[in-house]
Amino acid sequence: MLLCFYIYHNLKQMEISELFDAIRNQDAAAVGRLLKENPEWADEKDSRGSTPLLLATYYSFEQIAKEVLKHPQNINAQDASGNTALMGVCFKGYNSIAKLLLKYKADVNITNFNGATALIFAATFKHIEIIKMLLQHGADTTLKDDRGNTALDHAKMQGATQVIKLLEA
Repeated sequence: MLLCFYIYHNLKQMEISELFDAIRNQDAAAVGRLLKENPEWADEKDSRGSTPLLLATYYSFEQIAKEVLKHPQNINAQDASGNTALMGVCFKGYNSIAKLLLKYKADVNITNFNGATALIFAATFKHIEIIKMLLQHGADTTLKDDRGNTALDHAKMQGATQVIKLLEA
């Protein structure tokens, strides 16, 4: 019985790895087909703790992110560091994907394992347009990371004058 479970589990993982390979290869058609056949895979995680959405958004594969978002899932799933897809795009500055995730109701106030939020990432890396979007969607400017710093504090540390003005408004 245990051997059957082990074989089944390994086969399932091999099949799911096909989905993650399709994402890495930017094969939107394969991603769409695999998720249509196996919609529950939208919440699966790879060896690094990334869901299909986290992986697609991390690499700025917007078309693939759109394919993944067609299927029910936890849009706020966190990777092994506690980061969400929204946090990743705020860190990297992918405006259009941030807009897409917000359209699908990504939570702007989730914290990762270090207490950082999407707003803290956007402020630290001076992504003005994303900061504006996050604020419009209710980002809490008072949230502090594990070192006690808010998004405004991070902006001040970076000398980001425009970000400071935006967050102080």
